[in-house]
Amino acid sequence: MPVHYNVLFLCTGNSARSIMAEAILNQKGRLNFSAYSAGSIPTGRVNPSALKQLQIAHLPAENLRSKSWDELATLGAPQMNFVFTVCDNAAREVCPVWPGQPMTAHWGIPDPATATGSPEQIDRAFRDAFVALDRRISLFLALPLASLDKLALQKQINGIGLQ
Repeated sequence: MPVHYNVLFLCTGNSARSIMAEAILNQKGRLNFSAYSAGSIPTGRVNPSALKQLQIAHLPAENLRSKSWDELATLGAPQMNFVFTVCDNAAREVCPVWPGQPMTAHWGIPDPATATGSPEQIDRAFRDAFVALDRRISLFLALPLASLDKLALQKQINGIGLQ
């Protein structure tokens, strides 16, 4: 396995969960990882409540944007080592073929962008999604990637999605 890894987080709208995951991994794994996010049907904007969670966590958000996964499936795009779907819709869709056969896993996280109720209830939905992503990314970063063979590693990253 390489010493630097590219990781793609996919979600249909690419406005909240995948964006937060990108920011978390780029901060926590900055020495060995580059994180990206994209969506099959991007909303074209980052959800303000997701940006609020990143601000609370003191994570940079200035370069984050909602974009199509087609941007990352083109010639010259970074080659992904891992692709994680974070929403159930994206997990059921036919994804582009990613060069290099990256390892894939589904980390289903409830969509905070569909939360209803009071502002406090909506904030809690975004906080819960952020905490779940942060926990799974921390577990992922704790894996001894360089020493695991591909089959063992695939089992480990799939197991993280069940946490």
